Amino acid sequence: MADFQTSTHKAKWIFIPRDLSEKRGAANFRARKMLEQYGVTRLEVDVDGSISFPEPVQYLNDSAERHPPKPLSCEEEQLMRVFYEQKIQEVCGAFKFPHKIQGTAIIYFKRFYLQWSVMEHHPKNIMLTCIYSSCKVEENHVSAEELGKGIQQDHQMILNNEIVVLQQSLGFDLIVYAPYRSIEGFIEDMEEFIQSRDTTQDRLKELQEAAKFEVDKTMLTDAPLLFPPGQLALSALRRSNNVLKIINFERYLESVLFRQPYTHNTSRLIESLNSIDFLVEKLAIPTAKDMRHIDRKLRSCQDPSSQEDKKREKKSKHKSKRTASEMQAAP
Repeated sequence: MADFQTSTHKAKWIFIPRDLSEKRGAANFRARKMLEQYGVTRLEVDVDGSISFPEPVQYLNDSAERHPPKPLSCEEEQLMRVFYEQKIQEVCGAFKFPHKIQGTAIIYFKRFYLQWSVMEHHPKNIMLTCIYSSCKVEENHVSAEELGKGIQQDHQMILNNEIVVLQQSLGFDLIVYAPYRSIEGFIEDMEEFIQSRDTTQDRLKELQEAAKFEVDKTMLTDAPLLFPPGQLALSALRRSNNVLKIINFERYLESVLFRQPYTHNTSRLIESLNSIDFLVEKLAIPTAKDMRHIDRKLRSCQDPSSQEDKKREKKSKHKSKRTASEMQAAP
């Protein structure tokens, strides 16, 4: 049976905060340098999954000087990632996929953007490929055509990005331990702990559903890249229990640790749970206004011609309105 303790998930995909920041900073820096060199950041993905670098683009303003677009900051990239992680949850919900599909897809998405900047690969495209790949790995297969049709996107784009996601970014480390299954295990264990299963089963079911909702929020933070799934599940259960008041959670944690074959202590576990809670509390959900501004900058980085065309179109409309007004005012 698969075991998290011996998995690639634990060995390769749980980081300390400094390493996480360095990886993302390096991806952002690379995209900035590409913008300086090529005038554009978008990487083209061929049918065989190979990546093509763009042709240099010259930006000219009215003074005939080079005028490249502004790159996204690390903070703007973070908001963009959170926005599309929410979209993964929405798409999976619309297709009524199990929670494990959603959890695996989000973790794939997070891992992908440790290797790349959103300026290099648009999150909308990668989001769909992560969902598609998650469905296959979790044996809940849906065709690329069906997925693309369901959200009105080109299914060929999903397939083109598959090798980039699975091989070049994830290194085929596809087994993911999401916290949803851990929640189920802890709920079953709690039934034994409280020793009054008949009178508390409904309330424990209520706790389980509340904890799933809390995990959904946790998955939008960096916590899945910093902590094991068991701790993510415990933090969600603790936050839910703080509201529902079903069990003595501190005593339950002590009982869990007492039965562990490896060395742990309650204070270290509580410190980890507090750190996860802190990440959830400071989670910044992007507003529609935030996304309009960031998406405009991203499109400028990836397709500068579209921004120049919009500027010219806007100037043309303004000029036409001004000319019409002058003609009406003429005697």
